[in-house]
Amino acid sequence: MSEYSQARSEPEWVHGHRHDPNPEPPPGGPEIIAHLPNGAVSRLDVSTLHLLPYREFGDCYIVSTGHGTSGPFVFGGVLLADLLAHLLPDAATWQSVDVVSGDGFGARLTPADLTGSSTGRPPLLAYRLDGAEMSRQAGLVRLIVPTETEDALKQVKWVARIEIH
Repeated sequence: MSEYSQARSEPEWVHGHRHDPNPEPPPGGPEIIAHLPNGAVSRLDVSTLHLLPYREFGDCYIVSTGHGTSGPFVFGGVLLADLLAHLLPDAATWQSVDVVSGDGFGARLTPADLTGSSTGRPPLLAYRLDGAEMSRQAGLVRLIVPTETEDALKQVKWVARIEIH
C-alpha cells in the first residue's frame, strides 16, 4: 500500500487536527466505548479502570501546540497495555489502537508505542491528577504519553472511544 493510500484510509486526526484551545469539555458523559477487533463493543467508565492495576508517573508535562507548557504533574491510572490485556484476554493480536476524545482529537498507537522502552514510562490512561480524581473539566480520563516531550500530539483529553485494530 502506498503512503498516499495508507494515509487516505486513516482517520483525519492521525495526520492533522485543530490546535485551538479547548478549555470546556465536549458534550457527552463519562463513558468510554471500546471497539474490539472482533466487532464487539465494551462500555467502560472510571470505575472499570479502578479494577485494574494502578500506576503513577510523576514529573509529567503537557507541552501542547497553542497551549503552552503546564506541569509538572503526577498522573495516575491504568497502563493502556493493561487495559488492552483486560479487553483482549485471549491474547489476540492487534496492529494499532486509536484513543479518541469526545471532541474528535485522537492518537494512534502501536504495540511498540506501549512499551515505554526509552523511559520505562509507557502510555497511561490517567484518571488521577496530583493525587485527586480528575474532574470532567480536567479531562476525566486522559491518555498520557510520558515519552512525548515536544508537542503532546498523542495526549488525549476526555477519552471517549478506544478502537483496537
